[in-house]
Formats: sequence, structure tokens, C-alpha cells
Amino acid sequence: MNTLTAALGTSRARRLRAALTVPVMAAAVVYAPFYFAPFQVFQLTMVFLYAVALAGLNLLVGFGGQISLGHGAFFAAGAYTAAVMLDRYDTGHLATLPVAAAGCFLLGLGFGVPALRLRGLYLALVTLSFAVFLPPLLKRLEPVTGGSMGLTVDKLQPPAWSGLAEDQWMYFVVLAVTAVALLLARNLLRSRVGRALRAVRDNESAAEVMGVRLALHKTLAFAWSAMFAGVAGCLYTWVIGFVSPDSFSFVLSITLLAGLVVGGLGSLYGPLLGAAFVMYVPSVSQDLSEAAPGVVFGLLIITVMFVAPTGLAGLPGRVLAAVAARPPRTTATPDRPPGAASDGEPESRAGSGTAPPPTPADPAVVDAEPVGAPPRTEKE
Repeated sequence: MNTLTAALGTSRARRLRAALTVPVMAAAVVYAPFYFAPFQVFQLTMVFLYAVALAGLNLLVGFGGQISLGHGAFFAAGAYTAAVMLDRYDTGHLATLPVAAAGCFLLGLGFGVPALRLRGLYLALVTLSFAVFLPPLLKRLEPVTGGSMGLTVDKLQPPAWSGLAEDQWMYFVVLAVTAVALLLARNLLRSRVGRALRAVRDNESAAEVMGVRLALHKTLAFAWSAMFAGVAGCLYTWVIGFVSPDSFSFVLSITLLAGLVVGGLGSLYGPLLGAAFVMYVPSVSQDLSEAAPGVVFGLLIITVMFVAPTGLAGLPGRVLAAVAARPPRTTATPDRPPGAASDGEPESRAGSGTAPPPTPADPAVVDAEPVGAPPRTEKE
């Protein structure tokens, strides 16, 4: 009963914390574009944008147990899909989002076929090769992609009725898409597909025995991951208004994977923390050392991994566990004068002047006469 009561109390405390935290965070997020400068609003917009891409990568790596070093290529595919539609076909911005999502989903579905027979480092090399050869391919397709010069498109403009500046309107649009994407990822992980992905990650043989179709779910993991990356790439085109092959080198894929590991693999909040790391840490590294920002960036990653091996999302839990594991402090008992009562001894016995009952080893006890025995004589 005590365990059940404690569990119910913990669950009630969690719901209470969520009920108090969510409205405060929502109010802060909504108020942010009216408080910060335009460049800071742009940075926050990029954080939400990268969070969408990392949410897809988290489905594949964190919950699917597969390694991908080519996530930046799907990001580039979504960005170029939106740019080509806006530049060549003069479509609306909102029309590019579902097309980029569907196109990258199909691309990931086809690219997920190697995942059926490859794993570990072999799968990582195959995905890395996709990220390496895509930029030169984009440069070759100059009639469509603009070659090395890239494509310049119009940014998403705010409607007149909104009364918002361009950066503020873009912030709220990206925030809305990010909220929908994270909610979709959360519901997907709580569905049958999410349970199957966890089973495949933990033990493929056991999952297959339980009836999980390995080929289907591995391929779907790549497809969902690519779709989220394509949506993030489309938002990137809306925010930046320019795409070029050099913006999507294989370094982007490595940075996204590093951001996810730092944020927390297999965590629903890890993509947000990892996106903030991807956005702010390189700029901080540049400010600390203009000569070698990469060195500072690497040292910061090592430091975070040393302090929080499970990522920033798991750091609060590690701190609470460390605090709970500390032994309680023991206070030294002061010296007591003779006859003083201890903490658990009644006061009637303390200071009464009566000696404690003798122990069996006392000679007085050995020579004592039993109760009711006749008196001894001198002869005895």
C-alpha cells in the first residue's frame, strides 16, 4: 500500500509540474519574438527548424537503433525541392511543404533498402556516401539547381492582417510546423510502429519471434526520418531564401548527428536541446577562437559527453539520482554524564540513584541466596 501510495503521489506530482511548466513555457515562446532583436529571433527560428530534422533522426537512430551519417542529404533534398518549385514553377510557399515531405519520404523509402542487409559501420558508410556525392551532383544539374551559384527565392512574407514583421511571422510559422512535427513523432512512438522500432533496436531476433516484420519497419524508419528532414529543409528555404550545394556538405550530417547525441538519444526533448546546441555552440566557438573554432567545438562536445553521457535531456535525472544516492548525515552523540538519560531511556531510571541490575558475571550474583531459601548457618 505504501508503494502504491508513493507511486500515485509521484504521478500526481509529475502532472502538477507539467500543468505548471507547460503554460509558462508556452507563454515564453509566444512572447519571445516581441522581446528579442530580429537576429535573435532568426536564431530561435533556426533552432526550431533544426529540431524538426533531429526529431526525424531520433526516430532512426535513437529509437530504431540504426546509424545514419547522411541525414544532411535528405535535408538538402527538401530544401532544393522547395527552391526549385518556387524559382522554376512559381508556386506558393505552402504548396512546397507537402511536396518536399512526400518526395523525401519516397526517397528515404528507397534508400532504406540497404538497411535490410547492412548494419553498424557498413550502414554508416553507405549513408555517408550519399551525403558526400549529393553536393557535386547538385552542381552538375545546373539547369535545374542553378549549379554552384545556387538558387535565390523569395522569403515567406507576412500577410497584411497579421501586423507582424517578416522575422516574427517566419518565427510563428516555423514554430507551428515544429509543434506539429514533434507531436506527430510523439504519437508515432506511442503507436504500434514505435513499439516495433524499440523491439528491433533492443533485439532483432526476439522482435522477429514476436511477429515484428524487420524489413518493413527498418525501411519505414528511414522513410519517416527522411520525411522530417525534408520538412526541415523546406523550412530552411523559406527562412534563408537561398540554397547552394556548399550549404549541404557532409559536415552538416555529422553536425546533426552530434547535436542529437548531445541533446539525448531516445528522448522526446533531446531534439530541441540538440538543435540549440547545433545553432549556438558553433557561434560561441567562433567568438572564443576565430583561428580554430572547430577545436573549441570539439572540446565542448567532449565536455558535455563527460558531464552528461546520456545527453542533456538525461542530465536532470542523473543529478537527482546522485542526490538521492548520497548517504544521510550522522550526528555525533555528545558525551553524557553518569546517570544521564539516553534518548530512548525513561527519565524515571535516570538520576534515581539506584544501580543497574548486576550482570551474571558479578560475584554478588553468584553468591546470592535464592529467594525463599533457609538462612545459612556458620557450619555451612
